[in-house]
Amino acid sequence: MASSSSSSSSLRNWAYHVFTSFHGEDVRKTFLSHLRKQFNCNGITMFDDQGIKRGQSIAPELTQGIRDSRISIILLSKNYASSSWCLDELLEILKCKEDIGQIVITVFYGVDTSDVRKQTGVFGIAFNKTCAGKTEEERTRWSKALTDAANIAGVDFKNCNSEAEMIEKIANDVSNQLNATPSRDFDGMVGLEAHLREMESLLDLDYVGVQMVGISGPAGIGKSTIARALHSRLSNRFQFTCFEDNLWESFPIGFDEYGLKLRLQENFLKKILNLSGVRITHLEALANETTWFGPGSRIIVTTENNELLRQHGINNTYHVVFPSDEKALKILCRYAFRQSYPHNGFKKLALRVTKLCGNLPLGLRVVGSSLRGKNEEEWEEVIHRLDNILDHQDIEEVLRVGYKSLHENEQSIFLHIVVFFNYKDSNLVKAMFAGNNLDIKHGLKILLNRSLIYISNDGEIVMHKLLQQMGRKVVQREEPWKLRILVNAQEICDVLERAKGNREVSGISFDTSGINEVFIKKGALQKLHNLQFLRVYKSKINDGNDVVYIPKEMEFPSFLKLLDWEAYPSKSLPAKFNPNDLVELNLQNSKLKRLWEGPQPCIPQQFLIYLACVAMYYLINVLMFFFGCVCFYIQHLPNLKKMNLRWSYDLKQLPDLSNATNLESLDLHRCESLVEVPSCIGNLHKVEQLDMGFCINLQVVPTLFNLASLDYVVLEGCSQLKNFLDISTNIRALAIADTMLEELPKLIRLWYRLRFLSIYGSVRDPHVGRADIEKIPDWIKDLHGLISLQIFGCPKLRSLPELPGSLETLIANTCESLETLVSFPTDSQLVELYFPNCFKLGQEARKVITQQSSTACLPGRTIPAEFHHRAIGNSLTFRPGSFGFRICVVVSPKPEMEEHITHYSMSRICINGVPTDQLILTGLCEIQGEHLCITQIDLSDEDRWLEPEKEILLEIITTHQEVDIIECGVQILTDETYITIRSYDSRPEQASEDDDEISLMEQ
Repeated sequence: MASSSSSSSSLRNWAYHVFTSFHGEDVRKTFLSHLRKQFNCNGITMFDDQGIKRGQSIAPELTQGIRDSRISIILLSKNYASSSWCLDELLEILKCKEDIGQIVITVFYGVDTSDVRKQTGVFGIAFNKTCAGKTEEERTRWSKALTDAANIAGVDFKNCNSEAEMIEKIANDVSNQLNATPSRDFDGMVGLEAHLREMESLLDLDYVGVQMVGISGPAGIGKSTIARALHSRLSNRFQFTCFEDNLWESFPIGFDEYGLKLRLQENFLKKILNLSGVRITHLEALANETTWFGPGSRIIVTTENNELLRQHGINNTYHVVFPSDEKALKILCRYAFRQSYPHNGFKKLALRVTKLCGNLPLGLRVVGSSLRGKNEEEWEEVIHRLDNILDHQDIEEVLRVGYKSLHENEQSIFLHIVVFFNYKDSNLVKAMFAGNNLDIKHGLKILLNRSLIYISNDGEIVMHKLLQQMGRKVVQREEPWKLRILVNAQEICDVLERAKGNREVSGISFDTSGINEVFIKKGALQKLHNLQFLRVYKSKINDGNDVVYIPKEMEFPSFLKLLDWEAYPSKSLPAKFNPNDLVELNLQNSKLKRLWEGPQPCIPQQFLIYLACVAMYYLINVLMFFFGCVCFYIQHLPNLKKMNLRWSYDLKQLPDLSNATNLESLDLHRCESLVEVPSCIGNLHKVEQLDMGFCINLQVVPTLFNLASLDYVVLEGCSQLKNFLDISTNIRALAIADTMLEELPKLIRLWYRLRFLSIYGSVRDPHVGRADIEKIPDWIKDLHGLISLQIFGCPKLRSLPELPGSLETLIANTCESLETLVSFPTDSQLVELYFPNCFKLGQEARKVITQQSSTACLPGRTIPAEFHHRAIGNSLTFRPGSFGFRICVVVSPKPEMEEHITHYSMSRICINGVPTDQLILTGLCEIQGEHLCITQIDLSDEDRWLEPEKEILLEIITTHQEVDIIECGVQILTDETYITIRSYDSRPEQASEDDDEISLMEQ
């Protein structure tokens, strides 16, 4: 088997592991179906073409699928060449092999290699029929492509003993290819392998339970780099690989636990989850909910705070120590000389720098990068500067050397990233600086080369927090007359209240925490002619009144590119505001009622050119009367990429956005007064994310069928929404929660990329916003990429049809009429089955739920018969066996708490009086009456102290006292009853670096 690779291939962000080119009639229902099943078991994501209509030319969805896949498999069968579609796919695959280093694997299934190469035999006859009526040029291109494909060493059915052996070989080869092409981010990292070996030992990958492991050490020591490298190496072994950067800034301490859970679940819908900057509250909100993570999951927490790990019971911890002098020198040399040893004549200098950097990897990286290409004299200057630092442990001063080595252009870009653009999309930042006198592309390249930033696989600019802290001090120490970025709250107050701003100021980042009142003077902002970036926010939730008074005549500068004003206090933006240069508009939690001042006639746009003339004033009034409607001024927004108006509860209407042709993200979450969304959104062809969740008065959704770019749509909580118009088939995630939909949109069956689907009515109020869905259509089984299905509050739903084999989590909550569901096949991926408040479930359905899952919840007051060990209350004594055991508890919500079980209620499992890391779900979304909750405990080698013949005491301790445990039972697992949970397909994704983070790997 051969493959082709290039340097660009490892830098791409692949959407799929594998694209398979095949002739459907030959293999789809036989060989290919078995291959797909094996890929699912191996956690390999395969592009699914079902639902794509075949025609004369290759569909754009297939072309994109090929380009988004790391590996292409050409499955050559006797009728492969009878399809011009297949031959065009082959041309595109070979083009990707050449252009982007795509790996290509050929499989010869019932066809001779020579016949493919020469187009002879039965294969040649099919090829000649396809070429009939085609041009000679087209025939030649296809012929050459078949010859080239046949010359790629592959898997031949003739050389295999059976089809099963062939499938296993292909799956293993694909897994090996994926593991053999890791990210190049970690090439040459000194000491990495030793770190990874230690971590893999602690992770105990053969253990099928959930495992939490900590990585601790000082800031800049390399914790995040180790975690990311581990993530890169192991991602193919897990169904999910999740990182969340900058958790501390995203979810401050004031953010309540329930809100955090909901936000994290939203992130699970959007993309791979990333968590960093953890505090104990974050761990309690996330990691305690181990039912979120399937058996075999690994949660990796990186932090400077050992106490945090201890408080949360994370005992498996890897402490990263400072590298030895020898390794520290190698780290410095890697960045200064691009090799592991110094150039001739530089060894003594390199040793001195290494010592002055305190052997800290981050300092060695930054200072080493700043010295690259410098001569001995320039090295001496840097050493002199480092030597003058009074405390060599002051890493910020050490890092300042790297900043000082930059030219003025790069220094300015660096400081703007520090204040405004850390963790921002790099393309968005480039758009921010378009037309600016700062060369942003060159500047970012320099910052990358100097190791001051890096670009994540998601395209985000990431700067280490120590570098960011150092940069903030640089900004704060600037002389007042030199200031280009204002961050000091008192200085900003003076500028706004006295209108004494410096004309050279390009950015203001105003933290209003601790500020009681600010009265902005008329013209204060307008005088800042060069102001391009304005951010107003509050970092501390309950600190100060932070009331900002805006004058009625306030105007923004003309060249503003970022307007990020949390809790904007006015009912509209200034009437004369010209947003022509605006790239990002973020006014979440605002008091807005409308975005722009000044009602205009709602007439076709082409007439506005003429109506702009003053002479047409009276005609405008006539037309306004004639059309009898009012809309908002059509603003010219050619550069706008992001608009975030979430939690603007009073916002009633949006302006015409037809000129916002570069808009990529529109967030209207909880704009509760919004009645409709402009139909022009359906023509904005770059929109990727559209969140209209909990717009409770929204009745009409525009047609979004033409939005090929659309990836993520939230209509959750749109309780007045009755009709669902056409939406692009490229959707990956759809939440249609708390709506009045009576049936699922039929087009969903064509959404071959759909992975998350949430359908439900109101859970909190049984009389408001109930979904009238009576039937889940049979075609849902064809959604082969679907992994999570949530059906809440559908009182008319009586049965569930056959579901896709890829599904892992099924929630049917408060579906009071639900009686039956189809039994799942033995190779189903389903491991979590939740049916709270489904009181009419039949005996067969209950048997399926209790026996075919590792985690379950359903109404009931009698423990199933297979749980032989039983006891009244929350504890019992039993002998555990060798494989593990399943626990079932009967829970009843306490009357005073019944309305307060807002989401998950967890209980901790204790053995012989010792709390374990294992939790059991004992409440879900306001359970009504008694319920059965089941979880599985798998025993590893480390659990041998649980001697099979020795009795243990099991206790279930409720953590929030929301439920009473009436009875508990245990089923001892044997080799026959042991529930094996296997991974399913998902795309791994790289994570980003920060000091404190959680990596979640779910298997």
